[in-house]
Amino acid sequence: MKTHTQASDDEDRFTHVFTVFTATHNRAHLLHRVYDSLTAQTFSDFEWLVVDDGSTDGTRDLMEAWRESSSFPIRYRYQENRGKHVAYNRAVPSARGRFFLTLDSDDACVPHALERLNHYWDTIPDSERPGFSAVTVLCMDEDGRIVGDHFPNRITDSDSLDIQYRLKVRGEKWGFQRTNVMRDFPFPVPDRKLSHVPEAIVWNRIARKYKTRFVNDPLRIYHTESDSITATADVRRRAYSYMLGNLMKLNENIDYLRCSPIGFLKSAANYVRFSLHVRRNPIEIVTLLKNRRARLLCLATFPLGCGVYARDVMRAR
Repeated sequence: MKTHTQASDDEDRFTHVFTVFTATHNRAHLLHRVYDSLTAQTFSDFEWLVVDDGSTDGTRDLMEAWRESSSFPIRYRYQENRGKHVAYNRAVPSARGRFFLTLDSDDACVPHALERLNHYWDTIPDSERPGFSAVTVLCMDEDGRIVGDHFPNRITDSDSLDIQYRLKVRGEKWGFQRTNVMRDFPFPVPDRKLSHVPEAIVWNRIARKYKTRFVNDPLRIYHTESDSITATADVRRRAYSYMLGNLMKLNENIDYLRCSPIGFLKSAANYVRFSLHVRRNPIEIVTLLKNRRARLLCLATFPLGCGVYARDVMRAR
């Protein structure tokens, strides 16, 4: 049962409806997509908050030039290269918008995106809004084709866990969270330096307490030429992050096992695989799992996980 004792909306705390957040690292050649999209918005009550994660490509100078000429407020913050999850944790507490909307440094959105997102929030009855944290919409590619699946109905009130596991909706989506809710759910920051912590960890924790209004309206333009994360070298570089994501899934979402048994089996095998990449021993791998079903899945898929790990090692030679 969802409870909503936290994150009450205190309207006086915010000076904008939206904070559009962009974390960037050496994307000066692509950031114009975000800037141009925001310049073209039909809804003007927003700020653009950019956290530069250690760029060395002139991003600072570019942002300073835009800040001087922009029709909307731009705030720029620099941090040493520590990853997007750290950028989130820096941006959320200082956000001045009631809604926190992430727009990645290589993507764009349609001119009426903020207007429509705000409209969809307004369509939630006042009495029900405390139980909602977000509005999520569809993405399309550069040619206008929908990326991934539609939601079951034009408007579906649910949460990200049910959408993923029960309704089997797949593919890239986009939307905002209430800033006050985000402040209650900071990103985990592991001891080791990571460039990536799976965002689903936070979205799924929020889903345990709040609902989302999902709408079949493509508002984000998703570009696909970004750096691939499928190469073996990158798999090994991000092994700890992938291990963490699968560990959190097995520990926190195992109650959805019946809805997605194959998916959880794959997660268990990948948990073993990436745990081996980060030099976890078998005892550690099992004991980090906090429930019996997850441990059984891990033991059942241990040979498969070891096999995929060995394949990764061979390919890297």
